[in-house]
Amino acid sequence: PKPQHAITVAVSSRALFDLVEERRIFEEQGVEKYVEYQQNNENVTLKPGPAFYFVKALEHVNARLLELYPDDEERFDIVLMTNNHAQVGVRLINSINHYGLTIERFCMTGGKSPIGYLTAYLTNLYLSADSEKVQEAIEAGIASATMFTANKDVAYSDTQLRVAFDGDAVLFSDESEQIVKEQGLDRFFEHEQLNENKPLAQGPLKGFLEDLGKLQKKFYAKNERLNCPIRTFLVTARSAASSGARVLKTLRSWGLEIDEALFLAGAPKGPILVKIRPHIFFDDQMFHIEGAQKLGTIAAHVPYGVAQKYHKSA
Repeated sequence: PKPQHAITVAVSSRALFDLVEERRIFEEQGVEKYVEYQQNNENVTLKPGPAFYFVKALEHVNARLLELYPDDEERFDIVLMTNNHAQVGVRLINSINHYGLTIERFCMTGGKSPIGYLTAYLTNLYLSADSEKVQEAIEAGIASATMFTANKDVAYSDTQLRVAFDGDAVLFSDESEQIVKEQGLDRFFEHEQLNENKPLAQGPLKGFLEDLGKLQKKFYAKNERLNCPIRTFLVTARSAASSGARVLKTLRSWGLEIDEALFLAGAPKGPILVKIRPHIFFDDQMFHIEGAQKLGTIAAHVPYGVAQKYHKSA
């Protein structure tokens, strides 16, 4: 699809594939040995990385869209966005072809930061294993997250893309989280009830939920609601009774639907995510990411909002 019609998801090579050993060689022996190793192993297929099954699920959605709308270009376009050197490209291409992935567009920046290219590629979502580059992208206004591998292997749906979002500082701004951190929970509950009818400002991932919603509506228009290959989840530490209404009213004011909303009232997110089995779970707080990882969920950290300041000082 032409970039102006597509939903462009840029994925780094370390998010798409398991390059832990290669990264170790790069850090311990330098770039020349790293490139040499990659060239010597270019016929050795790389193992899947944390974003691999998410990308596979995006491609399944594309296949379904093409069946229903053969002439429509509004679908996912996956770009490999990496600061690798071009000499490493053959191994990446061989691995992509081995798995039958449709990734036609590569951006290999030879050691330079790829962030400047994200805007040129009209990127809707950027996934990387490099937290500094993700931070840079977030600051440039691009929806981005740092990918973390799950600590257990679980089976993912190969017929439905399942995406789970935290609420505050992910879909919504960190306005309410600031009140929790600075004034405590009681003041937060009071604030949310007073402002129940005032929509929250948008957070960094709102646009991606919007993109998913647009594609879902294409399936609904063909009477495929019950067989839709996209399902979205809100998994929030908020409690429903005291602070849930504002969240649901905000989504409604944006004209967005979420398929399932889970208000956990401070309970751990990991056990719920095990039941959902999302291909990706976005959260702004590292302790939720770590809890999800331990139980086998692929988690993506969104470095946005007040929680980052507290995380760094801790």
